[in-house]
Amino acid sequence: MIDLRAIRIGVEVSGRMNYYNAADGMRLRASGTKYANATQNECSVTISGLRRETRDFLLTETSPFNKNRTPKRLIVEVGRVTTGLFTIYQGDIISAEPSSPPDVDIVLKSKTGNAANGVVVSKSAQALSKLSAISATVAKDIGMTLDFQALDKLISNYTYTGGALGQVARLAQAGGVRAFVDDTRLIVQDFDKATRGRVKVLNMNSGMVGIPKATEKGVEVLYLIDGESMLGGMLRLESKFNRSLNGDYKIDQLKFDVASHEDPFFYQATCSRV
Repeated sequence: MIDLRAIRIGVEVSGRMNYYNAADGMRLRASGTKYANATQNECSVTISGLRRETRDFLLTETSPFNKNRTPKRLIVEVGRVTTGLFTIYQGDIISAEPSSPPDVDIVLKSKTGNAANGVVVSKSAQALSKLSAISATVAKDIGMTLDFQALDKLISNYTYTGGALGQVARLAQAGGVRAFVDDTRLIVQDFDKATRGRVKVLNMNSGMVGIPKATEKGVEVLYLIDGESMLGGMLRLESKFNRSLNGDYKIDQLKFDVASHEDPFFYQATCSRV
């Protein structure tokens, strides 16, 4: 029995979440890139088959000229019919555009934490402050939950002035750590460690597509979307055709491309050796 893919797009406007589901006959496609550094994660979603009233609603509510300045969130969920959905992306909508006739598509573009980019903050810590305490303040300023996994240390004379989201890069620089946003979490970890939690074991039986390719820092692999892979997390490669690359890696960049009525349903991970 074929386990059919499932895709659902969530758009939050004024605190209300509206879901658009491939199971309802809509054509959905989402692609984007997530980075294990201060670069904002990004995503582009195309929805086909919406009613005109729904299209007009989305275009109006997500317009930069809308007086309602509250953040409009975009959530991309994928999975299988038998196992259910999991979130692969969450961020703030930065634009919405209609397609050219005769198509009736709408294209939503999003970046993680974009609403915090326009909030200017000025921060100065005590002469000596714990990295974990500074991280907690940064997480609060950008509206994220903190996942602190680094070795705590004392930071001297921490200061920052600028957009709230820019604190993520400043935090990484001041603490000599890797700091990045993954959907709703601010993750802080040591450079030589992978995110604690799930370990993705990748081989020909767990969804690997093609042969892994060597890069300057590690490996690049293509595989079927799953709920185990985590940005900054561990990938354990077991290749039969390129055994020299087998071993443990950190996922530094995670691209995704999914479609309800086409072939794509893949992760492309760029990894570095642990």
